[in-house]
Amino acid sequence: MSFYELLILGIITLSIFGIALGSYPTLRMNRSTIALVGATALILIGALTIDEAYRAIDINTIILLFSMMVLNINLRLSGFFKIITSKIIAFARTPRQLLALIIFSSGLLSALFLNDTIVIMFTPLILSVVLSLKRNPIPYLVALATSANVGSVATIVGNPQNMIIGIFSKISFTEFAFKLTPIALIGLSIIWIVIVIIYKSEFRNEKLSTKIEEDYKVFRPLLIKSSIVLVIMLLAFNLGFPIALSALGGAALLLITRRIKPERVFIELDWSLLVFFSGLFIITHTLNEFFISKYFQLDQGLISGNMIFDLSIVSAVLSNLVSNVPAVLLISPALLKLNNADNLWLALAMSSTFAGNLTLLGSVANLIVAESAKRQGIKLEFIEYLKAGIPITLLTLILGIVWLSIF
Repeated sequence: MSFYELLILGIITLSIFGIALGSYPTLRMNRSTIALVGATALILIGALTIDEAYRAIDINTIILLFSMMVLNINLRLSGFFKIITSKIIAFARTPRQLLALIIFSSGLLSALFLNDTIVIMFTPLILSVVLSLKRNPIPYLVALATSANVGSVATIVGNPQNMIIGIFSKISFTEFAFKLTPIALIGLSIIWIVIVIIYKSEFRNEKLSTKIEEDYKVFRPLLIKSSIVLVIMLLAFNLGFPIALSALGGAALLLITRRIKPERVFIELDWSLLVFFSGLFIITHTLNEFFISKYFQLDQGLISGNMIFDLSIVSAVLSNLVSNVPAVLLISPALLKLNNADNLWLALAMSSTFAGNLTLLGSVANLIVAESAKRQGIKLEFIEYLKAGIPITLLTLILGIVWLSIF
């Protein structure tokens, strides 16, 4: 390996290490700035040209992510998520029912609206409910975080890594959902069982002591418009229209408005996530061109049930080392060389997502729940999370591997 290759490898390693940590000691950098600086450094030393960097960025993934953000912001402004949360939780009569409703509403909505969006909206609402009922908030917070991750595996638009896999693999929205929705639903049931067992004292067979009050405001015109656009987008996805283009069309319709100023939507967009993805695409493309494609090969003959197991374990471990999106981008080039590898792509989606439940630091959704709870004086400890995170991750991974190996 030449000095030049070592320099490239050094920049990539430092970038991925920083992304895994979330920041560098003493520097005020986050994952987005680390990815951007790393990508810029690779361009400056000539590892790739500006044109090659542009081509390395998968524009369809960026468009899909942007479009789903626009939809989610409009739904949030309309009061959609508060309506859903309040209506669902109002049905709860016992702590076990409340837990089940939180898990399944969070999981099912995460499949449609990005898991991070759901936990941002749900955490303060659920905390308000459980604290007013004088319940221990920790099991409900763990349930919210883990169910958002597990539920998001069901569709291409459930989380960022699924979006990448959907674009790269060209698996249809319907096929993706058909194969992974059963795993998600069983996985949500596993979460309920694990949490009820671990927190036995919280889930005795008793009635909730206080009636849950509904308190929300609705912007009806925007709610109707956003709901119609959502239905149109889902129909387009299921009819086989290009996912990114369908989502962009929906976002464009929502931006044609007399009521909501565009600045209000754009200021809430997570631009840093789009920057992060762009930089990460460039870094992983360079890693693949200089190293992975030269030194690692995946044989077509290895596609089997055992390969699903091996890939899932590698993906789960790598996802906990460098985070799930970088892990997917690192593994994807090898899968792109294979024919008839749909189940491997699905295994990658399943394992990289479920791996995020292992630790409190395993996914952005987990951190959002923890930080939101902290602002209200509730501390979700790393070790406390592990008590449920480890069994939930192991059981759901086993479920996913067995299911995809059989079906």
